[in-house]
Amino acid sequence: QVQLVESGGGSVQPGGSLRLSCVASEWTPSSNCMGWFRQAPGKEREGVAAIDRDGTTVYKDSVKGRFTTSRDNAKSTLYLQMNNLSPEDSAMYFCAADPTCAKWWSPGQWPALRYRGQGTQVTVS
Repeated sequence: QVQLVESGGGSVQPGGSLRLSCVASEWTPSSNCMGWFRQAPGKEREGVAAIDRDGTTVYKDSVKGRFTTSRDNAKSTLYLQMNNLSPEDSAMYFCAADPTCAKWWSPGQWPALRYRGQGTQVTVS
């Protein structure tokens, strides 16, 4: 069972930056799409960014140009660089991996993802 552990969350002022990290107990970028979800209080969990097996990245419209996801195979780590943060970005951020990137963009897919992290809190205020 692959374990995903997120870190890097915290509190930041609007316009600030944070970099989230997700360390995987087994690194399988050739087998899985990897990426990030977030959930704000009272809202549905939503896909934010994903990086496919060939390195292609896809982002939620509201974060395009501000967020960048990347992976470091040598460190078995997935990153989410978040710049120009706004209060609307405040949420619990979760790392996930699954063979299918399409799950990031279909509602309600979180329980169906093969591997899921426990989350790290991001607060922008």
